Amino acid sequence: MFLNGCEHVRPTRNRREFIRDAFCGFGGLALASLVHEEQSRAGTANPLAPKPPHTAAKAKSVIFLFMAGGPSHLETFDPKPLLNELSGQSRPAEFGEAKYQFIQRDAKLLGTRRKFRKYGQAGLDVSDLFPHMAGCIDDLAIIRSCHGDMVVHSAAQYELFSGRITPGFPSMGSWILYGLGSESDSLPAYVVLPDPKGALEAGQPMYMHGFLPAVYQPTMFRPGERPVLNLSLPAGSDARQRQKTVKLIRDLNEATLDQGDTEFAARINAYDLAFKMQSEAPQILDLSGETQETLDLYGVGNETTHDYGRRCLLARKLVEQGVRFVCVVSGGGPGNMQWDAHSDIEENHLRKAAETDEPVAALLTDLKRRGLLESTLVLWGGEFGRSPEAESGKGRDHHNLGFTMWLAGGGIRGGQAVGATDAIGLKAIEKPYHFRDIHTTILHQLGLDQHQLTYPHLGRNERLTFVEGKVVEEIV
Repeated sequence: MFLNGCEHVRPTRNRREFIRDAFCGFGGLALASLVHEEQSRAGTANPLAPKPPHTAAKAKSVIFLFMAGGPSHLETFDPKPLLNELSGQSRPAEFGEAKYQFIQRDAKLLGTRRKFRKYGQAGLDVSDLFPHMAGCIDDLAIIRSCHGDMVVHSAAQYELFSGRITPGFPSMGSWILYGLGSESDSLPAYVVLPDPKGALEAGQPMYMHGFLPAVYQPTMFRPGERPVLNLSLPAGSDARQRQKTVKLIRDLNEATLDQGDTEFAARINAYDLAFKMQSEAPQILDLSGETQETLDLYGVGNETTHDYGRRCLLARKLVEQGVRFVCVVSGGGPGNMQWDAHSDIEENHLRKAAETDEPVAALLTDLKRRGLLESTLVLWGGEFGRSPEAESGKGRDHHNLGFTMWLAGGGIRGGQAVGATDAIGLKAIEKPYHFRDIHTTILHQLGLDQHQLTYPHLGRNERLTFVEGKVVEEIV
């Protein structure tokens, strides 16, 4: 075929021409095979091996303090004096409309009984629910203008973690692991520490790897005092025997491994990781080696704060050992066991704040004094906030139009509040930031570019931020 006098396609006429024309293709295949073999011999073919970021990174790990159910911005970090003045009245028309899940159209505004004080060098408002967190306010960048697309728990939780409102897409933890790999070869790279009270509406899929290879899936630790079972060697077995057993299992598996079977490959890696954890992880997961001062700082041993404090302390130990992403969940089981205050905002938030305030502040303090806060990005928040209107007289409904999250560490410039909701806390009106903007900011601090962190799926290069996120420039 000739185009503008130039030959672009020439048919192969004999074997000599076929070998000549195909030489580069065969050569490329041969080179790829040699490189793969060399990588395997060097031990660098591990998909979880550390990878360089796209740009200079300010953070290398993330701890997400997930307040499941939706903490109220109105009772925590976003005081609204006008809401208190209008309490018991209908919402003025100038504030516009809002869609709720349970609130009726004739619902009245509900003021808050919480007291706010100004803390830190910038004089930021924090309610009396969080006296311990208030002491860390100069490290926090509070974003008061967050918003999402969904007002039901499951869809909002999916969007919070994956940027999509349906299951089946990778969570931010899996995306980060895919982009950066792991700095630890003896611990899971992505860990979820669930609340012992039960599962959440979106279930385990919200944490999962979606269409990414299975090696990037999270490790779900068990609730309670023994997050990982069977960490000790079986009776009558020593490390050398155990290593031979694991090698035999690996050799048998690899003999039948289909190179395209990522689930099977992930299972093989899991056996290897389990063996390494038996030899190296017990002392990391055991809190008995911590000083009494540290245990007291986190509230370990105190009935109210023991569970969340123990898990926050474990999160610190994990990132200290190179774990890339840790999610520490507060809230599990049916509604009121989460930050889901439909019937009584006071009872619910007083209880949940009492469980988490001291441990969260302890985590920030402990990371900072160990020099880890500079490299660890901490995110706090839920899948939405709570409504300005009352539900059932003294509760608040789900509210996705304007709510608060905060970030700290990992190069974040703390001691400031960014954005604002309107005078009754109904909608984000000043510098609104969507979940995808929070995701973009997290990636930015880790040195990951949202446009380069992609994975081909169903004909599209998918990414965490879906369409386009923007960095919260005020805090980086």
